[in-house]
Amino acid sequence: MGVERKEKKGVSRRTFLASTLAGIAVGGVAGFSVSKLVSPPTPTLPPDIQNIIKERNLQPQHVEAALKTYVPGAQPDEFLMFSSGGHSGQVMVIGVPSMRIYKVIAVFTPEPWQGYGYGDVKTMELLQKASNGMRFLTLGDTHHPEISRTNAEYDGEWLFIGDKLNARKAAISLKDFETKDIIKLPNTQTQHGGACTTPNTEYVACGSQFPAPWEPGRGYKPGKTYIKLTEDNFREYFRGTVTFTRFDRARGKFDLANSFQIEIPPYMQDLEIVGWGPSDGWTFLNSINTELAIGGVLEGKPPLEIAASQKDFDYLHIINWKKAEQVVRQGKAKEINGIKVISLETAIKEGILFFAPEPKSPHGCDITPSGRYVVIGGKLEPLVTIYDVEKIKRAIADQRFQGEDPYGVPILRFEDVKAAQIEVGLGPLHDEFDNLGHGYVSCFISNEVVKYSLGPPDYTGDKPFQVVDRIPIHYNVGHICTTESNSPSPKGRYLVALNKWSVDRFQPPTGPLLPQNFQLIDITGEKMRILYDMPIGLGEPHYAKMISVNKVKPLEVYPVGTDPATFQKHPKYIEGKLGVERKQENGKWVSEVWMTVVRSTITPDIVRVKQGDLVRLYITNIETTKDATHGFGVAEYNVQASIEPGETTTVEFVADHPGVFCFYCVEFCSPLHLEMAGWLEVEPAE
Repeated sequence: MGVERKEKKGVSRRTFLASTLAGIAVGGVAGFSVSKLVSPPTPTLPPDIQNIIKERNLQPQHVEAALKTYVPGAQPDEFLMFSSGGHSGQVMVIGVPSMRIYKVIAVFTPEPWQGYGYGDVKTMELLQKASNGMRFLTLGDTHHPEISRTNAEYDGEWLFIGDKLNARKAAISLKDFETKDIIKLPNTQTQHGGACTTPNTEYVACGSQFPAPWEPGRGYKPGKTYIKLTEDNFREYFRGTVTFTRFDRARGKFDLANSFQIEIPPYMQDLEIVGWGPSDGWTFLNSINTELAIGGVLEGKPPLEIAASQKDFDYLHIINWKKAEQVVRQGKAKEINGIKVISLETAIKEGILFFAPEPKSPHGCDITPSGRYVVIGGKLEPLVTIYDVEKIKRAIADQRFQGEDPYGVPILRFEDVKAAQIEVGLGPLHDEFDNLGHGYVSCFISNEVVKYSLGPPDYTGDKPFQVVDRIPIHYNVGHICTTESNSPSPKGRYLVALNKWSVDRFQPPTGPLLPQNFQLIDITGEKMRILYDMPIGLGEPHYAKMISVNKVKPLEVYPVGTDPATFQKHPKYIEGKLGVERKQENGKWVSEVWMTVVRSTITPDIVRVKQGDLVRLYITNIETTKDATHGFGVAEYNVQASIEPGETTTVEFVADHPGVFCFYCVEFCSPLHLEMAGWLEVEPAE
């Protein structure tokens, strides 16, 4: 293809596999007896291996896939993939190429194994803080994870994830793979932009999905804002948002006081990406329903999906976020519900917000490694549309607009900003990139992943913007993920297709609700090859990010007495202090208990309190051995915590029912695990 960037040569795992697989390919399932005729000699597999191949009716490509994906115990995978869990509300950590699930990180949903949301104060406070004032939220719809960046490259320190259903964002430390902060986005009901960091993780940005009712000058407050749903009111009083949430790395917290938000028209916004290189300072998100339809089937109106797909074009939103930051600093934003908001009028006047036409009902919004191109999937068109950021900036500078939308947002001319359109297949959605100048797009309807060439400087060959290869998948692929894509330095090698349906891929079936199917694809050769089908029975994922495993450097144990919420000494950790202290706080009785857990003793093992007491346990795992985790559960009280080596945690509950209740270590830790127990005595109130 004439690509300048080449992969390094040398003796590698791939070279070794190639030589081994030569013998398999020649011998096939016929006992590999002809391998002796090959020059140079190829390995002859032992009879028992040959028998396994024959008995299982394996073909050479099956054996090749097994060798390419097998990672022996105690050896690392090459990459870690962080996948959203969809409406499971969690994040999955998956090794690639082994496709093993290493952990499910609790985020928006209580999760008992990790003691998340079952009395552990740090987790209860997170869930409470991020609730909306209407309900204590115990579910979320995780979409579109992001990894923290330094100079636009993934640095492996933090992971961010969005909650589409409740317009929230979470920050997860990759020191211990635990959630450290959750924030509810003001003035926003749902979000689909996920979490996109600016090049040095100054902000975590995301756009809304469905517009929310806005009271003029007061924005949107859950359970408070009511505006009757009519077509006229929808146009006038509903709005979307793009939120840039400041992130304090040192504290591991979002900083709402130094964040800002941009009011945008009430279209349905889609995915978002923040740029680097030529696109540094800009963010892009696409949209659907520029028709401003609201549905109304029972009122004789067309269904929303039909009414929202009438126009030939919707709008790519183009936002100068650095100029927006300046406008906020100049005092041209108004604080609404705890965040500084740039009004739609100000965003237009100050040259912050622009539109470009994009084929109707698009999906996906991604930036190539050079930062030069923004790539959009057609969804209802069989096309990938590629925008040139340099052309966009020139067109804005030259004021080359075709007109304005109904809200006064200037619209660039399509031909002035387009780099290319590539016909790829039916239902193109999401694009990812490799290190050799290629893009990959998922095609939902035609059930395939299509590989195509980009343009310069990403691709320097003589056939830019052309389809190169395609591979069928199984089935209905949504998102795809390549290694460190949507960054300046993707690594190539693998692509994972996050398929929505599995149908017949996993036997025997598991009832009507089937798992999703993650398919691992080798993208190193001229032709893509499927290596692995992985059932995902934990939710319906929406996008994933993959990073080189050596960039992630987690702790093995905490220093004894550490509060994982801050990575500092827990304020209630006092070395050697044990026992119960009962006191009054604000007119209520509180029983504070200092406890330790170590194989195989809980101290104290009898805790006596009175009915109605607020029981506050400060539990320290004094183990310093890797993997020596202890759990703590109280029978009948729905209380459970996980205490990792060195951790001090606070468990809190009201002893509102009298009786004697067992507590014990719920994590099997030693031969005397069953004896690692004690008693909570709740004396009846007088």
